[in-house]
Amino acid sequence: MPTIFSEGYKFRFYSTDRTEPPHMHAIRGENVAKIWLMTLEVEYNRRYNERDLNRIVRLVQENRKRLLEVWYEHFGR
Repeated sequence: MPTIFSEGYKFRFYSTDRTEPPHMHAIRGENVAKIWLMTLEVEYNRRYNERDLNRIVRLVQENRKRLLEVWYEHFGR
């Protein structure tokens, strides 16, 4: 499963995510959030506080081009 590390967070997606639009799971310890890459919307948040979640969305926005490249490389689109 492709994983990109940034500022202590793991940004990951799973091969079973193939049928969904591009997104990343932001993981740190037991905390996880799912962020859609095209809209930057948070699909779900488990255990992140608002400050951390805002930071994650900012990191996804700043790295969106690379995250999308990894997504499309993996799924061959």
